[in-house]
Amino acid sequence: MTDSTVRMDAIGINSRDLAASLAFYRLLGLSFPEGAEELPHVETELPGGIRLMFDPDDSGAGRGRGRIALAFHCGDAAGVDATYAALTGAGHHGESKPWDAVWGQRYAVVHDPDGNQVDLFA
Repeated sequence: MTDSTVRMDAIGINSRDLAASLAFYRLLGLSFPEGAEELPHVETELPGGIRLMFDPDDSGAGRGRGRIALAFHCGDAAGVDATYAALTGAGHHGESKPWDAVWGQRYAVVHDPDGNQVDLFA
């Protein structure tokens, strides 16, 4: 996990009211495409290159998980696998073992000690 290819890439927010969330962040100067309120996933790049992503949360009160997700780019598929193994080997909860996602990325999900989702991808 000490490989320098692992880097913070994105922060995801599960939003119960996507239109209200985007309106709020637009008031803070962030830019989103017109009609973004109707999309299943919205993101914008922040200064420094980190992406801020929003996904609708239709689960009501939630399912006991955090409302944010952090996404770490792991360089390549082997980096995803190694990082997942290191985190789960250290006793952290593995939500989803590494898999090849239909959108073309290698992906895995773990939880931090507070239950927040941490996505690993390449």
